[in-house]
Amino acid sequence: MTRDPSEEPEEDLLPRHLAANVRALREARGKTQQQLASRVDLPRATWAHIEGGGANPTLAVLVKVARALGVTLEELVAPPRAVLRHYPADELRTRRRGGVAVRDLLPDPLPGMSLERLELPDGARMTGIPHTAGTREYLACETGRVRLSVSGTVIELAPGDVVVFRGDQRHGYHNPGPGPAVAYSAVLLEPEGP
Repeated sequence: MTRDPSEEPEEDLLPRHLAANVRALREARGKTQQQLASRVDLPRATWAHIEGGGANPTLAVLVKVARALGVTLEELVAPPRAVLRHYPADELRTRRRGGVAVRDLLPDPLPGMSLERLELPDGARMTGIPHTAGTREYLACETGRVRLSVSGTVIELAPGDVVVFRGDQRHGYHNPGPGPAVAYSAVLLEPEGP
């Protein structure tokens, strides 16, 4: 009788999760087992055994595999992600600030990064929130015009224009019109000190 995987204890699923994740990550990078095993000084047979699901690697080996794939240990042993997931627009977080609709562009957070779509009706204003010291922001105008003020300096962006500025200072957004404007904001947060 076959057991339902949802009834298995989590620790029994770890080798399968590890195997599926390592194989999917390697294939996504277009690498062979030999290429990645060589990169971190592991025998190819060890790598193959991990991908086969029969391995019980040491922590040191897991660290090497994670390093070769450029992921965290948690990502190696987590339940495998679906190959594809569709997120309808209404499932992405949207909030209103000063008449501006701010919508997340990604459903999952990226460490140290924020990507948002700003929809500014004619005349709308929004005050930006200064981030940690060293943060960089990029603002790209898609349609309409967006007037950005950063610590007293004002620049007006037309469609296709991009500006980069320090996000750790006072800043604000304004649509001088006529008509609506759409812009995209990418914030690269500087990690806070220890």
